[in-house]
Amino acid sequence: MHIGILTMTFALPGCTSLKEKRQRMGGLHERFGRSPTVAVCESGERNSLTTSEWTFVVAGHSVPEVESLCSEIEDRLQRGVDGRVTEAIREIL
Repeated sequence: MHIGILTMTFALPGCTSLKEKRQRMGGLHERFGRSPTVAVCESGERNSLTTSEWTFVVAGHSVPEVESLCSEIEDRLQRGVDGRVTEAIREIL
């Protein structure tokens, strides 16, 4: 069993309230947390209006499988979030 940790930071230009931030980042738990191989949480910048940080923990039988799942999550986030990815950090354990 291999574990991957993907931490992504987003810039949310023009965001004026925490409610708007939650709406713009909403649905990440539902989109990714349903998979039995992925855990997701908002891991930082909770009170910042213009920045959001999310961490995804991915489990797989092989390193290539974990890398592939991390790449898929990263690609989907870059296309599906109303914000700009400013940092993506991957770590394989």
